[in-house]
Amino acid sequence: MFLKKSVLLAAIVASSISLKAQNTTPAYFSRFDHLKMTRTADGILEVKFTTNNGPIVFTGKDHHDFVEAFSQIAQDRDNKIVILTGTGNEFFAQIDGPSLGDITNPREWDKTWWEGQQSLQNLSSIGVPVIAAVNGAATVHSEYALTSDIILASNDAYFQDYPHLTFGIVPGDGIQTVWKRAIGDYRSRYFLYTKQKISASEAKSMGVVAEVLPNNEALNKRAFELAKKLLTIPELTRRHMRTMFADDLRKDLLQQVGYGLAVEGISATDLKVAAEEKAKNK
Repeated sequence: MFLKKSVLLAAIVASSISLKAQNTTPAYFSRFDHLKMTRTADGILEVKFTTNNGPIVFTGKDHHDFVEAFSQIAQDRDNKIVILTGTGNEFFAQIDGPSLGDITNPREWDKTWWEGQQSLQNLSSIGVPVIAAVNGAATVHSEYALTSDIILASNDAYFQDYPHLTFGIVPGDGIQTVWKRAIGDYRSRYFLYTKQKISASEAKSMGVVAEVLPNNEALNKRAFELAKKLLTIPELTRRHMRTMFADDLRKDLLQQVGYGLAVEGISATDLKVAAEEKAKNK
């Protein structure tokens, strides 16, 4: 009887392992239109920002979807290392402004206010080392890259906060927080006030970028080399190093992004009021 039960148990376990092997690709990998996710057998998750297999054009739907996407990535214990990168010659540089809705309407902005905070909290909650492979222009949501542990960049990559002052609104979505931590208070103010472009080599000299690679092929290869090297660190050590390093960042984001997005919304609403007043006084 004992032998039969042992054989049956072994069969059940084998069946379970086989079933798991057949379902190694989580459903969330293909759930989000502008994220392409692939994972190696040893647990290196590559997350590419993309639109139609080209550089991402960020939309209001992405703003909503990324909340869940980053949460799913953080919760998946099969992810051992995460690589964030873009597609083609852009990391993250295009935005579909109208798709974000009426940013001057407080009721619509309230959704943006909540999503913006949650996206960064979930991204910084990823409990394994994160490598950003910045493959080109990072002029929209460069804060995503700066939540990483290690930042690599191709030779022609650069950083800038383009959309906020172009739209005429406060840069308060977390970009103010990560850049202050990265390059200091006064340098970050200059960066944001002037829409400064910081090249990959300049970012390296500032201590933001760890390595500058000659091209995107070398960048991708180096990102995976580093990921495999990090895998040699014992798992709990590796996980808790990430948690320890990200802890202060998460606190700063929690304290600053809600306020930053609130005043960003105020500045957007003021643009509408000013335009209405101007039209009325004509």
